[in-house]
Amino acid sequence: MLRLYFTLLLSIHTTSNAFITPKVQSHHGHYQPQHLELSKVKTDVADEVDLCTIEGSYCDPATIELTPEQQTQGFSYGQFAREYPFVNNLAIASVKTTAADLLAQVVIAQTPVTDIDWQRSLLFCAFGAIYLGWFQYLYQVQVFKRLFDVDKFTSQTWGEKVRDGPGLRALGAQTALDIGVLTWVYLPTFYIFKAAVFGGSADPTSWAGMGLENYHANFAKDEFDLLRVWVPADLVCFSVPLYLRLPVRHVVSFVWTAYLSFARGGH
Repeated sequence: MLRLYFTLLLSIHTTSNAFITPKVQSHHGHYQPQHLELSKVKTDVADEVDLCTIEGSYCDPATIELTPEQQTQGFSYGQFAREYPFVNNLAIASVKTTAADLLAQVVIAQTPVTDIDWQRSLLFCAFGAIYLGWFQYLYQVQVFKRLFDVDKFTSQTWGEKVRDGPGLRALGAQTALDIGVLTWVYLPTFYIFKAAVFGGSADPTSWAGMGLENYHANFAKDEFDLLRVWVPADLVCFSVPLYLRLPVRHVVSFVWTAYLSFARGGH
């Protein structure tokens, strides 16, 4: 410690002298400035001390480690949704459809918890993961992004959106295309999934036949409900930033799935 103390004192003294211009008397009796170069000062003690070895020095800032609290403090769902949109959508779709079915069974239908139809919940979980999680992400994000200039429109303010003629036409086209997919792909797929779970057959052709038969039998009522729910919902979903498109859609879809489970989910 004494060596370190004297080393620091010597360093301070040497540094101070580097900025002071000493004067010496010439042979004419006048004082002339003489510069003292810091680089020429030799100290045996300083040469033996490595200041970077002192605990708490800042020679290597990369060695500073963050605590777990500091590492998790900056978590942002918006950032996670932007960086992992597919994983985010798949998780939301699976959990959402299962929760919506349980809500329909326990709350709406007043089914006791001990009598929950877990086979029915499995139907909605599988349907949510495969159709809503995978296929819906594929066409509503990847395909729509190639067909329409969605980034420009969705990044605007609401005031700019209502004045963007081409963007509004693209919004209408996306809504119409999505209604078509819901009518001709979503509903038939749901009834085929239902036939696969409840049909009691291992033959896929039997699932398709039974599912399409139920789809045609319920078409008028299902299509009416679909239009009055999803037309206004799509206008909002296709206007928000792209990475929030499906999360926002899942909010509406939760209510829709609960209704579909209550109305069409039973055996």
